[in-house]
Amino acid sequence: MNQLYLPTQYHLASLVTGDSFKDEGWILEASGEEKPSLLSSVYDKVQLEVKDDRYGIYKFGDWLPIHRILEGSSAPVTYQSKKLGARLGLKNLYITFSGYWPERGALMRTCSFKETEAYSVCARLRPEQDQTLVVASAGNTARAFARVCSDNHIPLLLSVPSDTLSALWFDSPLDDCVTLISPPPGCDYYDAIHLSTLVCQIDGFIPEGGAKNIARRDGMATTVLSAATAIGRIPDLYFQAIGSGTGAIAAWEANRRLIADGRFGSHKMKLYLSQNYPFHPIVDAWKARSRDLFPQDDQQAREQVMEIDAKVLSNRKPPYGITGGLFDAMVDTDGEMVFMTNKEAAEAARLFEEEEGIDIHPAAAVATASLIQAVQNKIVSPDAVVMLNITGGGEKRLKREKGELTYLKPSLVISPDVTIRELEEKLHFIPSTRVFGTT
Repeated sequence: MNQLYLPTQYHLASLVTGDSFKDEGWILEASGEEKPSLLSSVYDKVQLEVKDDRYGIYKFGDWLPIHRILEGSSAPVTYQSKKLGARLGLKNLYITFSGYWPERGALMRTCSFKETEAYSVCARLRPEQDQTLVVASAGNTARAFARVCSDNHIPLLLSVPSDTLSALWFDSPLDDCVTLISPPPGCDYYDAIHLSTLVCQIDGFIPEGGAKNIARRDGMATTVLSAATAIGRIPDLYFQAIGSGTGAIAAWEANRRLIADGRFGSHKMKLYLSQNYPFHPIVDAWKARSRDLFPQDDQQAREQVMEIDAKVLSNRKPPYGITGGLFDAMVDTDGEMVFMTNKEAAEAARLFEEEEGIDIHPAAAVATASLIQAVQNKIVSPDAVVMLNITGGGEKRLKREKGELTYLKPSLVISPDVTIRELEEKLHFIPSTRVFGTT
């Protein structure tokens, strides 16, 4: 599709005061408010008009805060599961698949639903903005942003832990506009976030914003839009594994928009979320109905992260207690949270591939395992309309078909204890950041 596009008409609203304002510049939070909250995007079009598949993810552009269309996107695909559904005794199991599965129309080259975030966030950037976008990631998000920014020549600096760099594979070389820095081995996603925060205090760099970025949440919300428009109604239950929980927040927000649309039902789907044992701080807080996460020992948390197979589910600073965050979403939907072991997830991944015919990522396997457990515990009615969000899959197949892969290597490995001045000096000697960021 041509990159010229009539920008979506929308405004921003504070969940604390209710004040609304234009989305000018790069707004991640309301100014002058003492109580932090996530902003909400309010679209002029109350009823969603879905475009054809040529638009990729932008088929849902009425509810995306975008100023242009970027090349190469693919929307999540929803289909009714016959085999896995029958195996579990579910008559209305719908799988929303993000990844690489050409026969289903899923063509995400990074095999992850993180592309829904990247294509939305980068399209929110106005073409005239000349700053370098900064993204911290445990792996999949970085791969998605790198692919999108490389293909569309958008300056990007990534901060990814050294221990998860194997996730930065690509089916073709990247443009020089993408730069990678890493905290050293033994550091985790939290350290990568800290390093990215330091970078954003240097002129020329702007934070992607994580859950605070409306474009990230509304991009992820396209999974639910895919499901609701395919099914013809809002699902009863929503299953997903979480690291930050941003995708679940996005699902909740999409649910509200679909209710306002008026054509998909008036009910709230129950959020059924899962983490990977032994790293499950959000589960612990929710079980206690605490708005605040419990204190964690840094070293113990790092050790737990090293144990889990689904490394992308390792966020130690999630948008949980903030107004409009995951806690509020769980309360509003009477949600449930569980944790699943590596073994349970591996067994679920095997079952999914056996029944559906495609491989899935460890995080998606955790979600599938939680669905299996919920069925066994008779939490899910056989007649319930269930949405299983498979957030990544087809990676083994894509790698097999593409053959040789390219891996992104860090231009700088540096301690998160570095000072801003030291970091600025080191970034200056990296060609891409010298051109696009510091001067």
